[in-house]
Amino acid sequence: MVEKKIPKATARRLPLYYRYLRFLHEAGKSRVSSAKLSEAVKVDSATIRRDFSYFGALGKRGYGYDVEALMNFFSKTLNQDRLTNVALIGVGNLGQALLNYNFRRSNNTRISAGFDVNEELIGTVHQGVPVYHIDEMVHQLDLQQIDVAILTVPSNIAQEMANKLVEGGVKGIMNFTPIRVNVPDTVRVHNVDLTNELQTLIYFINYYQELDEADDSVIIDEETGELFVEE
Repeated sequence: MVEKKIPKATARRLPLYYRYLRFLHEAGKSRVSSAKLSEAVKVDSATIRRDFSYFGALGKRGYGYDVEALMNFFSKTLNQDRLTNVALIGVGNLGQALLNYNFRRSNNTRISAGFDVNEELIGTVHQGVPVYHIDEMVHQLDLQQIDVAILTVPSNIAQEMANKLVEGGVKGIMNFTPIRVNVPDTVRVHNVDLTNELQTLIYFINYYQELDEADDSVIIDEETGELFVEE
């Protein structure tokens, strides 16, 4: 049991480390250095070592990291041996794209139920996932013991659906709507706004291009993004 409180930024990187370690293991690699891991996952070596330090001594100086041992450690940490069923709320275009994908690269996560109001979808099965009417959501969430849901509904009903998810006992919501839903502190929400992410990407492309063309005395801290002026 890890007693230290893991920073959120570190927690977000753990699945990235696990996926690459799994890739190495499947390729027959027995060990990896922090430098090689850094190059592959695009996280600097110092950050990787700091992330790993929260879990104790995971590597050996001069040897690096044992791929299988580290993969198994993160597998246990991320509960990879426990299947998590996920509900999809809204089986429109984005919802159906997620059903087609359905976490194919993951052994421990799957969409097991979809919910919608479209009569043409209700009662059908998409990629092995049954689609129920929204009115059945609270009952099915409890029946199937679903703790996590993906929200891909129109903005005007996002809060209403979030309320139903809370009523159904969901502990986590991945929210693809642009609305920031209000939920109790016991429910965690991760907001995924594709439009905002795209606009942010475009902004950074233009922003850093302008900085590159500016005075060389302007320095950017690559880890924090902060600006410094060299005296």
